[in-house]
Amino acid sequence: MQKDLFFMEQAYKQALKAYAIDEVPIGAVLVDGNGVIVARGYNQVEKQGSQLAHAEMLALHKGSKKLGTWRLSSMTLYVTVQPCMMCIGSLYLSRVSRIVYGVSSMKYGVSVDQVKQIGIYQNLHTTMESVHYEPAKILLQLFFQKKRSMRDGQQGGSCKD
Repeated sequence: MQKDLFFMEQAYKQALKAYAIDEVPIGAVLVDGNGVIVARGYNQVEKQGSQLAHAEMLALHKGSKKLGTWRLSSMTLYVTVQPCMMCIGSLYLSRVSRIVYGVSSMKYGVSVDQVKQIGIYQNLHTTMESVHYEPAKILLQLFFQKKRSMRDGQQGGSCKD
C-alpha cells in the first residue's frame, strides 16, 4: 500500500502540471516490475487539440517508445482518476498488468467488470483497483468549481435584455 501511495503521489504531480495549463487535472505514471517509473503523462487534450491526449494514453505512448515495445505486460499504471473506455481499452490491449487509480469517475470511468462484459478482453489479465487518493479528488473539485465560476461569471456579465 505504501508503494501504491508513493506512485499515486507521482501521478498527482503530473495532474498538477495539467491543472497549471488549465487542463482537466489528471496525471499518470507507468511503473515497471522493479518499481522504476518508465513514463509519465498528464492531460493535454486542449493543448494538443486531440481527444487522444489523455494522461494514460500519453504515458502508454512514451513508455512503449522508451521500451521499444507496445507489450507492457509487467507494468502498472497509476492514474489519478479512473480511466475512461478509450484509455481502459488501450491499457488492456497494451497488456498492462495492473491499473491503480485514485478517484472514481461516475460519469466516464470504466470498471473491470464493465470491460469483461464487453467480452473481447476476456483473455487479458489486467487488474484494476482504487487507492482513494483524496488530493486528486480535491484538485478535480477545484478545477471544475473554477470552470463553473468562470462560465457563470461570463454568462451573467454578457446578458443583455
